[in-house]
Amino acid sequence: MSVSNIIISLNRLSLQSTLKKAVLSRNISTSSKVQFKATPVLLAEPLKKKKRLDPAIIRAREERRKKKIEKQIRRLEKNARQLKPIEECEVPLTILDERDKRERYLPNLSPDVVEKRATLEKQWSHYKRELHLADLQILDRILFSQQKALDELRKESEELYNEAIQPDFHLIPFNSQGPVETPPFKNYVAPDGEYIDISKKW
Repeated sequence: MSVSNIIISLNRLSLQSTLKKAVLSRNISTSSKVQFKATPVLLAEPLKKKKRLDPAIIRAREERRKKKIEKQIRRLEKNARQLKPIEECEVPLTILDERDKRERYLPNLSPDVVEKRATLEKQWSHYKRELHLADLQILDRILFSQQKALDELRKESEELYNEAIQPDFHLIPFNSQGPVETPPFKNYVAPDGEYIDISKKW
């Protein structure tokens, strides 16, 4: 590189640095369009004199504001008691519209039929009670005979008694295998569990 080229490049660098300083200090661009930046005009005016209001008007305003706040509080309390609706438990509007068509009007029963049904219910409840008592008696007899046998065994041998009261895991043979209809896939990468939440925001 010649000395003249070095001098020219140094002059360019110094010129660029001075232009940058001018742009930063004055906010004037070096492009073909000259852009001046100025702060917005701040217009000011003297403060207005406060009007003296009647105390009755001020009191009325305060009362209106107080009533408005109380009304909002009452509305919030009323809505707070309402629970979130469960869409699965709500009856569809189409069924509510068809309520008259769907409603069944049963015929009035005669006194003889009502009395006969009441007698049948009493007989059925008596029968089921007798069955329940018979089952309890059978269970009591089984438990009593089992306890009696264990007591006699304990008199004979303490070791046999301890063996007898141990639970028998081989009494009911149980074998289980994994699902055979859907065998596992090799190198299966489980999804992250992303889903789209479509629940309503209350």
